[in-house]
Amino acid sequence: MSDCPMTKLGKNMLETELAQLIRVDRENIKQAISEARDLGDLKENAEYHAAKEKQSHIEGRIMDIQSKLARSKMIDTSTMKSEKIVFGATVTIFDQKKEAEVSFQLVGEDEAATDPNKISYNSPLGRALIGKEVGDEVVVKAPKGDLLYEVISFKFN
Repeated sequence: MSDCPMTKLGKNMLETELAQLIRVDRENIKQAISEARDLGDLKENAEYHAAKEKQSHIEGRIMDIQSKLARSKMIDTSTMKSEKIVFGATVTIFDQKKEAEVSFQLVGEDEAATDPNKISYNSPLGRALIGKEVGDEVVVKAPKGDLLYEVISFKFN
């Protein structure tokens, strides 16, 4: 298994979600399953089957988060210094197709999913930017054709 880099904010976000899933959602679904059992025949009990399916999703997410936290490598972006773009950098690029500048921070997958100003370092654009410097051109292969970007600047917050 590989390390799972994340910012402090990303780690806090996962820890909060995990606490919610364990303390609230898991307990609520136990109650829902108990109530559904009281309705009678489990073979034809839609409420019971829906509650068991939801329980499965909750338990799967708990295991996923626990795994990510166990493998996490927290990166303090405020102390970083690099001449090249790395995880945690806030990057400004020029999108040649849209003829516009775009800024975002390279973060972990879970953190990127919650904020439009952040992208995953594992996304096609994120992977293409890692290791680049100011002034470099970046080509991202996409189904609709190559997308061209130019690195304008990057910094660490």
